[in-house]
Amino acid sequence: MSCCAPGAEMALDLNGATSVLPSSQEIRLASRSLGDDLRQTDLSVPTVHCAACIQTIEAALGKLDHVESARVNLSTKRVAVRWRGDEVPPFVAALGRLGYKAHLFTPEVDDKDKTLAELIRAVAVAGFAAGNIMLLSVSVWSGAEGATRDLFHWVSALIAIPALAFAGGIFFRSAWNALRHGRMNMDVPIAVGVSLAYAMSLYETINHGDHAYFDASVSLLFFLLIGRTLDHVMRERARTAVKGLSQMAARGAMVMRGDGARDYLPVGEIEPGMRLLIAAGERIPVDGKIIQGTSDLDCSLASGESTPKNVAPGEAVQAGVLNLTGPLTIQATAAAKDSFLAEMVRLMESAEGGRAHYRRIADRVSALYAPLVHLTAFVTFLGWMAATGDWHRAMTIAIAVLIITCPCALGLAVPIVQVVAARRLFESGIMVKDGSAMERLAAIDTAVFDKTGTLTLGQPRLVNADSIDPGMLAIAADMAAHSRHPFSKAMTGFAAPGGQHKFDAVTEHPGFGIEATVAGSTWRLGRRGWAGWKARTGGEGKHGYGGTALTKDGFIVATFDFENALRADAAAAIKRLNDAGVSMQMLSGDTAAACAEVAKLLDIDDFVPCLLPSGKLERIETLAKVGHKVLMVGDGLNDTPALSAAHVSIAPATAVDIGRNAADFVFLRESLLAVPLALGVSRKAGNLIRQNIAIAIVYNAVAVPIAILGHVTPLIAAIAMSASSLLVIGNALRLHGFMANATVQVIQKVRRSAVGYSAQSS
Repeated sequence: MSCCAPGAEMALDLNGATSVLPSSQEIRLASRSLGDDLRQTDLSVPTVHCAACIQTIEAALGKLDHVESARVNLSTKRVAVRWRGDEVPPFVAALGRLGYKAHLFTPEVDDKDKTLAELIRAVAVAGFAAGNIMLLSVSVWSGAEGATRDLFHWVSALIAIPALAFAGGIFFRSAWNALRHGRMNMDVPIAVGVSLAYAMSLYETINHGDHAYFDASVSLLFFLLIGRTLDHVMRERARTAVKGLSQMAARGAMVMRGDGARDYLPVGEIEPGMRLLIAAGERIPVDGKIIQGTSDLDCSLASGESTPKNVAPGEAVQAGVLNLTGPLTIQATAAAKDSFLAEMVRLMESAEGGRAHYRRIADRVSALYAPLVHLTAFVTFLGWMAATGDWHRAMTIAIAVLIITCPCALGLAVPIVQVVAARRLFESGIMVKDGSAMERLAAIDTAVFDKTGTLTLGQPRLVNADSIDPGMLAIAADMAAHSRHPFSKAMTGFAAPGGQHKFDAVTEHPGFGIEATVAGSTWRLGRRGWAGWKARTGGEGKHGYGGTALTKDGFIVATFDFENALRADAAAAIKRLNDAGVSMQMLSGDTAAACAEVAKLLDIDDFVPCLLPSGKLERIETLAKVGHKVLMVGDGLNDTPALSAAHVSIAPATAVDIGRNAADFVFLRESLLAVPLALGVSRKAGNLIRQNIAIAIVYNAVAVPIAILGHVTPLIAAIAMSASSLLVIGNALRLHGFMANATVQVIQKVRRSAVGYSAQSS
């Protein structure tokens, strides 16, 4: 009897043992709905390690029926597959046929890095063996002959065998797995080169030759492993932000059942609708709504603000937020995989998976590299055999060519920069959806901003409270408490504690205001023309929103002026974009007066008011038709078509869900300096990518001819190949210094402009 789940399949893993593939039902349950019948399944593929692996996997999965796309993330060793339909495509089985053991990704964080531990052990063994063989070789080089020389060679051969088997197993297993499944990867030339070097040395030893090269073959492994270990460490360093973010997720929560019973459930088993008890000091495991309790929350993860936020029943809370002071009862509104924290992790991890122009070029070149490398080495061998007749020398030179042309540097050129850039942006509160977005942002020449909710916070503020009679202000505030209109919310803070005024009846007239009756008098709070029908005064409020008035029996007793607060650092952000050569435009559905006021404060000359969503879209399309590459920054539902149509788009975290989904970048903090900062990082990343590709090309242009001419030993080739990879990684990490300098410059500019900006706003 089979113990497999219904629909599950059996497969052989890399060691020949049977394993159970996940069933179609398990895959469907683990997948995420992206809307429009599109779903995404995340797979963990631990053996992915080079550009050739990326090319092979994406090409194979892309050919499956119903699969829309497949993207490999080399740093996280994950594959994101998007597919449609009722039938689950057999992508796990397809990966198995290619030699990649895959399983459904689970969000648990493994604190122990098994790959790094294996690499360190391999480096230690190879280094120990290389050191001892070198000591024996010194005796041979010093003049040992005959039986003594042969003995030292045989001892070296015996020391090399376990070193090659254990330390070299990392390369041999990968190469064999690729070859037996009919494909190539970057480890094939390495495995061939090391094996040939050992075989040639063993041949010399058996035939009592004067020289053997066991030290070269083992030292070759030693330096290759050092390069791979450093590569792995650098990648893990680039992923620190993602791993740290994952570790902020709660492991589970106490669930209150309908009968009053309480059970602790792992976060993966929490479903929407469940009631969760969150004690002080615990992180909220999933998105939810507070149904009981008040507390202070550390929302710095979501908003970037360090000041605790006071919350009460009815307010929404997000996964990963820390409950500080009091117990809360919340109702889950999303599963863990669909919560805010999981979405941030996905955005970070997808940054490397995007197929930017440079990434596609590097991947295509890397895919052609393996056959080209072997052909070059074979032609080199034939050429030296024809020229000298010395097969030993010809083989040595061919081995050096095999190793020195390994395309590791080219494969790393683009993704390592994207990973580092995405991490740096995340640390500044900016989420990136994919690497191609950074490339598109670097190319913009025009920035189009929505006004309300983007340049402004969309939260009106009462500015003339000091000039209003306190009694009238308190009455207006008590009336405003019965409405959810933005102006009403701005006034409720001026109400007396507990609400001093009791009304006989309160009615809200949508689009006009609030009407209340008390002791035979009629009070109205709202539009001046509607509220003060007996008043002779008129005109608009000082800040362009039309007059808002409080009236008693038709006569105005108080007027209110509001302003829509600008987003933090809006003026500084606009100035930095102008300094970067980006032209500015503002689009809004608001009135001309309100738009003119904001445009004047921010020194924006080009703005268009009173636009419908279709008008914003038409404006973006018109700019694109005349050759402009447009950045759209918006937050509302009405901005979504424009966000999708723009060359690249950015939205604040306060944007509606559909707006955040349409945007390429999401910034989590209130400061609008996120926009010029993202532009600066993207442009710097583009420069570093071009530099990395140039480094890889120059390296091969110089190193390959030198190796073909016979001036490079296999050992020197290994050192040069590893050095080229490390050079590319080190160049990418220069983004760290750029971000530090950019932050200092921003602080200095904000300080210089703070006094003048405050005066202008007031």
